[in-house]
Amino acid sequence: MPLYSYRCKACDREFETLVRSTDVPACPACGGAELDKLVSRPAPEAKSGALLKAARGQAAREGHFSNYSRSERAKL
Repeated sequence: MPLYSYRCKACDREFETLVRSTDVPACPACGGAELDKLVSRPAPEAKSGALLKAARGQAAREGHFSNYSRSERAKL
């Protein structure tokens, strides 16, 4: 089931809900059925080891180490 974002026209509350194609969602606050479907915001990428390593490598190439902890900077 996909996750959709909605805004209730009656109480102006925004909420997300899992919706099947046959379901008609209702506002959890007021029970209203007149809803506007919103454009979902993209989720930020997770912090994986590869992404962190790439960011640290780029920082090192640029000459700053602000994303390293003190103990990690001591090892460099």
